[in-house]
Amino acid sequence: MADKTPFSVVGKPLPKVDAWAKCAGETIYADDLNLPRMLYGKLLRSPHPHAIIKRIDTRRARALPGVHAVITGEDLPIKFGILPVSQDEEALAREKVRYIGDPVAAVAAVDEETAEEALKLIDVEYELLPAITSIDEALAESDNRIHDYNKVGNIQKAVSLEFGDVEEGFAEADYIREDILFYQGSTHLPMEQHAAVAAYGPDGKLTLWSSTQTPHYVHRALAKVLEMPPSHIRVIATPVGGGFGGKSDPFSHEIVAAKLSMLTGRPVKITLTREEVFYAHRGRHPVLMWVKTGVKRDGAITAMHFKTFLDGGAYGSYGVASTYYTGALQTVTYKIPRYKFEGMRVFTNKPPCGPKRGHGTPQPRYALEVHLDKIAEDLGLDPVDIRRRHLVDENSLTVNWLRITTCGLKECIDKVIQASGFRQKFRRLPFGKGVGFACSSYLSGAGLPIYWNHMPHSGVQIKIDRGGGVAVFCGSIDIGQGSDSILAYVVAEILGIRPE
Repeated sequence: MADKTPFSVVGKPLPKVDAWAKCAGETIYADDLNLPRMLYGKLLRSPHPHAIIKRIDTRRARALPGVHAVITGEDLPIKFGILPVSQDEEALAREKVRYIGDPVAAVAAVDEETAEEALKLIDVEYELLPAITSIDEALAESDNRIHDYNKVGNIQKAVSLEFGDVEEGFAEADYIREDILFYQGSTHLPMEQHAAVAAYGPDGKLTLWSSTQTPHYVHRALAKVLEMPPSHIRVIATPVGGGFGGKSDPFSHEIVAAKLSMLTGRPVKITLTREEVFYAHRGRHPVLMWVKTGVKRDGAITAMHFKTFLDGGAYGSYGVASTYYTGALQTVTYKIPRYKFEGMRVFTNKPPCGPKRGHGTPQPRYALEVHLDKIAEDLGLDPVDIRRRHLVDENSLTVNWLRITTCGLKECIDKVIQASGFRQKFRRLPFGKGVGFACSSYLSGAGLPIYWNHMPHSGVQIKIDRGGGVAVFCGSIDIGQGSDSILAYVVAEILGIRPE
């Protein structure tokens, strides 16, 4: 078949621009960096989920040979966070700890072994508080508050949105079903652990190399917490060995490494252990969900009421955005003429949750798809047909004003059903085996329709040198998905040059 693609670069089977370096083992990740006179940092973490810090004695650690600096939360008192509405994190906890793994002190030493030994010499006295470990406990506990800035108990954020008259839609329905479902949550587990190297120079300027997906957010947090002019800070995102959203926040180890370098005048590296990555994971929220849907006899939805309760862990992270996402994106797959969403994120004494692959969507998508299966079963409808007949249309607007430009789900469904032999297998396999069917959708591009702001969402700069070489600068961080390669292909196509 003749190639109908009108492009010379885009759409061609080209290798990724970083493929050779990774295959040859030449890629330099954050933990691979070794600077002259570099020290090694370690974090002391809380063994308790909820406790007041009564006293921290660092004298023995400071006296250990090879230790160059020891710091506590008193050295980094300014709070930070990824979102303006949740500036609730401290690089090192000051007054109390809020989850097992919350960092309370840090050391810089000549090697990792000495740093580890110094941590053992730090004496922390805690006054234990009752731990809140579930959504139910968070909603019930009004006096035992994890944070003081939220208005009601341990509720960080509550939202309620309604589009159309939901009760009218339920009145028109031939059948109404309610379900309660729970999603346990999960963590990212990238191959590369989080790592950062900080170097503070005699000119008063700081450079931080970090395994991060969001160098600009890290830059902003460093300037705030360290009280430095942003122009004196440079953040370099090293090649990332997997992120999946788990390296999207500013983290304590990045700020601590910078502070230790400022105090010692030497570069400082901090690499988290695999256990520490789980402590600081910012994984997918556990979510309790209630969904009520009214349908006609053919499965057409007349109205939907959706409630979500997010277990946010100890800190805000992206939680406000996650809360909106659990509800705002449920209308982009099937036609829902009337929709009401109520969401709530609560604090618990567990590692903070944040964005992970599909950010706020897999949990409610799971709930909705199981819910639709049950409706199809109750009405005697085919689980594929009930979905296919009621997909959103191309060039349409959802009830909550999200623009659908393209939708290839009908063609996708047809091909999947044919290739998988779904109809021949559905409810016909031996006991203990089964086959299911589900659909999902997500947004591409800027998230302006979800939570509006006037900050720039993306920018690209192109520099062409005298020799004809082209350099492309963009805020998108390649975490293995190939964004660097895509940028190279697009620019090469437009400028009429080779990607290499």
